[in-house]
Amino acid sequence: MQLQELEQRMHDFVQSKGWYDVNSAKQQTPRNLAASLVIEAAEVLEHFQWRSDTADQDALAGELADVALYLLQLASISGIDLEQAILTKLEENQKREWPAP
Repeated sequence: MQLQELEQRMHDFVQSKGWYDVNSAKQQTPRNLAASLVIEAAEVLEHFQWRSDTADQDALAGELADVALYLLQLASISGIDLEQAILTKLEENQKREWPAP
């Protein structure tokens, strides 16, 4: 599945829940999505708290999917082509000098 297809399915889901409605209790603003993204990222970290790897791969997969969905939605409603942004960043990083540890 292509990134654009995932984006459309994400938008369809959010729309079906009424979260794009102006009076929604779960308004999908860039600020709210950024906060949700960070919260979900913290939930990923919980899987590694006090251990070097996760005990529950399925739960970790679910948290990673949450992070990806919030990231995809935030980029989309902010007018950012996430695929192009990633390609540009990879190109910039390729040219960057990384200090030795």
